[in-house]
Amino acid sequence: MPSVQKDTAGHRDARVIGVVGFAHGTSHFFHLLLPPLFPWLMHDFGLTFTEVGALMTIFFVISGFGQAAAGFAVDRFGPRRVLLFGVSSLAAAGFALAAAQHYWMLGLAAAFAGLGNSVFHPVDFTILNHRVSSARLGHAFSVHGLSGNLGWAAAPVFMAGIATFANWHWSGFAAGLLALTVLATLVWQRNLLDIDNGPSHAEPGAEREPVRAPFAFLQSPGVWLCFAFFFVTTLALGALQSFSPTALNRIYGLSLATATSCLTAYMLGGAGGMIVGGFLVGRHGAHERVITAALSVSALAALVIALAIFPPWSVMVLMAVVGFGVGVAGPSRDLLVRQTATAGFGKAAFGRIYGFVYSGLDIGFSLSPLVFGPLMDRGQFTAVLGGVALLQGMAILTALSVGVQSRVGSRAVSSAG
Repeated sequence: MPSVQKDTAGHRDARVIGVVGFAHGTSHFFHLLLPPLFPWLMHDFGLTFTEVGALMTIFFVISGFGQAAAGFAVDRFGPRRVLLFGVSSLAAAGFALAAAQHYWMLGLAAAFAGLGNSVFHPVDFTILNHRVSSARLGHAFSVHGLSGNLGWAAAPVFMAGIATFANWHWSGFAAGLLALTVLATLVWQRNLLDIDNGPSHAEPGAEREPVRAPFAFLQSPGVWLCFAFFFVTTLALGALQSFSPTALNRIYGLSLATATSCLTAYMLGGAGGMIVGGFLVGRHGAHERVITAALSVSALAALVIALAIFPPWSVMVLMAVVGFGVGVAGPSRDLLVRQTATAGFGKAAFGRIYGFVYSGLDIGFSLSPLVFGPLMDRGQFTAVLGGVALLQGMAILTALSVGVQSRVGSRAVSSAG
């Protein structure tokens, strides 16, 4: 009987992880709704790099503020309704892009996409932390990150491919249909999205320490350090996603198709790193050490690319190495956030803490085009890639600080208990 119950629990965990990962891949796909189309949009609307970068700023500003608000909505109304709203907004973004005739309509598509994207992290991590057993959480976070990277990898091929053989309006329409398909799937599997229908697997410390006030988590240094970590890492990632194809084209003389494939190699490398990172989290208690080692490799590879000391054929491999390091750090990063959340605020605050912390991700993405777009316009392509390496070095220092604060918070809760 115990073995049957164990198999049933494992099957349930796998279904929850699969559905949440499927939805998360869609959100990352819509991160790149617009960037693969930048060459077409710049030509048709006469835009500069700064102007197309501003579209991504719209996306991530709305997503950042929306994500912090969505965390409270998840804690209040539950994750299922919030998730269905988010995917519906993604569908609206695709159809708005398909109908765009003016720059402001591109901004509207970016706004809908940002609104939809805002719900995913507070929704996903609330569901996973409530419905997946503790022994499988590392793998759950690994699959969650892996699905996101696969969404990133698929978007450039999907969007640019349709634009090449038809036009970018059809790319937007196809993206809208994709989101509707995902929405229908989530409605079909909606029983897996309700946290009160499944067992809670929160840590014992999460039960001992009730949430004192709705905004009490803002007094935690660990929460702010997690926010800072996401901010600096996504400043770097935003630069790669938006501008690396053009930068690699200008620095190394790669064709735009090959340079875009280098971005895909980065995403696929990140997906592979997520798989490895999921196994590492179960073997290393100090998650910040995994993050430090992984991001050190990424920073070094990014610096080598920026210095252009290796031949052009090596760039795709180096981009995959950068992505692999970032991917390995992903599951450990998410478990660090979980430790911070459970170190004094309880499972009822998962939504708002994840929403706030991950809003740092969106703010980093929103500012990245504004920081690196002007460098691109001035032809300082090497500085863009060098900045990526520098920011990853800053992320290492932040992760180490998060680990220290997390252990201090955990000891404080244990002493209080």
